[in-house]
Amino acid sequence: MRLLAPLSADPRAPLARAHPLAKIAAGLIVMIGLFVTVDVTTSGIVIVALLVAVSLSGLEPRTLAVRAVPLLVSAAGIGLFNAIAGTHGIAGGVAVGLRLLGISMASVLAVATIEPTDLADALVEHLHASPRFVVGALAAFRLFPLFSREWDTLGLARRARGIEADRGVASRLAAFPGRALGLLVAAIRRATRLAVAMEARGFGSRECRTLARPRAFTRRDGVLVAAAFVVVVVATGVSVAAGSWRPLIAL
Repeated sequence: MRLLAPLSADPRAPLARAHPLAKIAAGLIVMIGLFVTVDVTTSGIVIVALLVAVSLSGLEPRTLAVRAVPLLVSAAGIGLFNAIAGTHGIAGGVAVGLRLLGISMASVLAVATIEPTDLADALVEHLHASPRFVVGALAAFRLFPLFSREWDTLGLARRARGIEADRGVASRLAAFPGRALGLLVAAIRRATRLAVAMEARGFGSRECRTLARPRAFTRRDGVLVAAAFVVVVVATGVSVAAGSWRPLIAL
């Protein structure tokens, strides 16, 4: 299983069927709720709720687990650092680690279950974003999966020329700057060609564009946002009642 395997949600899953802006709003509510507090109880309850949301997301669990490895490592590392250097000891480090893990899970669920075209249409229809900017951002987003394949291609080409051995961790770290520069150059060239092609097809010629798939908010979308708010309120309330609630900034 590759670390950069694409995440694709089942469109029939309950969370995948929700409105893109409703999913972003729900994710922001959860992230804000975790951002303002640093305690194990609040983060633990929210993470349990997010695990339930994973089962409703339509994402393949094995692929999601592989993609979550960097998040787990980062949360564990930051939590360990805070446990060693912080003033709240091991409990404080665990709280920080769980908090970061919850924020990361909420953002991944909000983004990975959104179809990019649906999000672009929603931004133009409901937030009245600039169609020129939205279409350009959508085109860029569609190119992200190509980065993984181009990264592998660059590695094979460099090894064929004897530039990169790629036999150990040290050699891979040493080869990273050169390969990253090659990927950056390839990305700029691809973006330039794409911009010229889009201009030639008239993507930037009109300020007003019609939407192929207009979509209104439904009661289900409101339930999703309300559920996120309830989870944060309940988690915070339980933490306050247990006496473990600790705000990020002491009042």
